[in-house]
Amino acid sequence: MFQQFNIRLSSPILPRPVKGLVQLTTRAQWLPVTQELSFRKFIEQSDLLEELKYDFNEKAELRHTETHRPFVFNYYKNVLERNSKRYQALGHLLEQYIYELLEKVCKLQKVYIPPEADKEPRSFFFMSERALTNHHSALLVLLQDRGVFRAGQWSQQAVIHHGLQHGSQIPCIQMALQAHYDVIVLNPNDNFVDLQTEKEWKGLLTQNVESSSRKMVQTENFLSLQQSLQCIPKRCSNTPEEHMAYIWDYFISKAEGKDVAFIVHGYGGLVFMDLLVRRKWEVMSKVYAVALIDSEHHVGHQLGSDIQLLAWIKHHCREWVTSPKPLDKPAATVLKKEFPMVSAGTEKHNLAPSSSLQSIFKYFRKALKAKAAINFSRVP
Repeated sequence: MFQQFNIRLSSPILPRPVKGLVQLTTRAQWLPVTQELSFRKFIEQSDLLEELKYDFNEKAELRHTETHRPFVFNYYKNVLERNSKRYQALGHLLEQYIYELLEKVCKLQKVYIPPEADKEPRSFFFMSERALTNHHSALLVLLQDRGVFRAGQWSQQAVIHHGLQHGSQIPCIQMALQAHYDVIVLNPNDNFVDLQTEKEWKGLLTQNVESSSRKMVQTENFLSLQQSLQCIPKRCSNTPEEHMAYIWDYFISKAEGKDVAFIVHGYGGLVFMDLLVRRKWEVMSKVYAVALIDSEHHVGHQLGSDIQLLAWIKHHCREWVTSPKPLDKPAATVLKKEFPMVSAGTEKHNLAPSSSLQSIFKYFRKALKAKAAINFSRVP
């Protein structure tokens, strides 16, 4: 859909250090921003130059190219439908741009599923080149919340309003690669193809609207418009749960000798627990640590009274929850106390992944050392 660009890695953006924690990415070139791979070029190719005069600045924040101000939703004064379509178009372009960053900056491979279905709609995910063959490294799997955002994003809203360093998964991926993890980036929300073409995307933005006399479009009308779109489901990826199970069965489970860790956000926690129930012994034997972030799982409904599963999550899971407390402070609740819970250092759900990232990798290092010590003690 979009042209490929030649990338010259330069002008790295470094994440701001978190006090008191070992920095894994202080010297990492985690997001080279160059003229060859700018978000601006994606907008120019879409013919949306007037409606979306935006690009990412040197801090990876989305800013207007002329005023340098943050994104404004109400571009067409009080015309909800047209502003919503403009917002959708921006999200669609961000989706394609971040896919490109995963391949060009993070050096991940795009893998289509199912591989044999080349003449029908199909989903895909990303993984590092030796994710399934390198037996000397751990494997990190990223599983985001449900919503419109795709692979490489924790939150589209956070990308737009807080920048790539908070809303995208690129800092997490670069930290993992620097710590010698291989990486799999799931795409659980890519479940169907709608039959809108790129021309229709543009047409919805350039249609004539009598903004001076037209009343604000009601939200329910906009939702009914969305529901009327004709959709084609993608085989093996109809739901986030099906997407996760397929990639586990045909990819992750095939990686012999790999220690696997998960970072799951929001609904991703429910999806992981679903996988744990479906593939009980496989998951328990391969996964050494799970970092849940503001998770939507329900242990009582999903795991029931299975003593083995309850014992496993107690020792292999930790959750970072939105809280006014400082990062890593205990934050247990009455409803959730099956495994340790700590503060994510923020009260905003969409900023919890970036806020807790350093703490999560610290937890992974300790968990991997503990696993290695147990394995060593079992050697005669």
